[in-house]
Amino acid sequence: MGIDDDRSAHTSGLSLAQAQAEWDVDRTFLDSCSYGPPPRRGWDTMQASFEQWRRGSRSWQTWAESVQTSRELFAQLVGADADWVSTGAAVSQLLAPIAAALPDGAEVLVPDIEFTSGVYPFAVHADRGVRVRTAPLHSLAESIDESTALVSFSAAQSATGEVADIPAITARAHEVGALTVLDGTQAAGWLPLNAAEVDFLAVAAYKWLCAPRGSAFLTMRPLTCRGTGEARTQRQAEFAARLKPLAAGWFAGGSGASFGMPMRLADSARAFDISPAWHSWVGTAPALQLLLAVGVDRIHGHDVALANAFRAGLGLEASNSAIVSIGFLMRLRHDSKRPGSDSP
Repeated sequence: MGIDDDRSAHTSGLSLAQAQAEWDVDRTFLDSCSYGPPPRRGWDTMQASFEQWRRGSRSWQTWAESVQTSRELFAQLVGADADWVSTGAAVSQLLAPIAAALPDGAEVLVPDIEFTSGVYPFAVHADRGVRVRTAPLHSLAESIDESTALVSFSAAQSATGEVADIPAITARAHEVGALTVLDGTQAAGWLPLNAAEVDFLAVAAYKWLCAPRGSAFLTMRPLTCRGTGEARTQRQAEFAARLKPLAAGWFAGGSGASFGMPMRLADSARAFDISPAWHSWVGTAPALQLLLAVGVDRIHGHDVALANAFRAGLGLEASNSAIVSIGFLMRLRHDSKRPGSDSP
């Protein structure tokens, strides 16, 4: 599921051709899985902020306003309330408080090819008995059982481009009362995502969202909205009591929280914000505005069509992903033709 049709239609103010004219890449760019080049509006705005910084001609508050603007725009992109959204610098940093809130001995389930940013924040708690179990992505939902406390998985895999069956995985997790953490870093911007489907959605913005490195988001769905079963309610309540903003600082308190006690944290997901890298956020907001103006549904159709045209040229079957991992796919294809190979 993604942004509702009314919202998508309302924000679709740019054609694909108009949007494409905002990029100045020297040649066809095929590596958005590593980083997304910025649209001109994002680049120009960030360069202006650098010049203001160099000359000391603008107060930092102007740059900091870009954090809240980006928060609100990202919330629109994933169908969330802005109060659900925490801002940070990287997925692993944003997931750290979630991992710390798991009880001793908890089991975390991840796909066997999951990018380490969605694995290591949990694996480092092995000293207190937290166990990370792996399963193939295609059977992840079936691998969730009563012992699973949390499922951490990517909407689209970096290594293969494989798109997860989010409804199946979240439905099974809800049945057993397991938390769900979705990494949308390789999906947000081209794949419609719905933050309400999962407990936590983490996205680093420097890839498909075409933002500078240093800006990232985490949606934290209100615990009261999740599940109805008694066991799930109890587990969620216990988890919520342990979930704390471990890197809380002045920005986590909103306005008027710069000095001393008492502690004055924001009463929203902003309590989990870290102090922002100002200029990264100055470049993030315009990029998000552009994506919303085009519409994720339209970008999705365009990107998947391009990927499938590329796959067809390689003699590969069509896919539902904008990501084509040539080396991985061609290796699989080669191995399947070897005598005695068990590969499909």
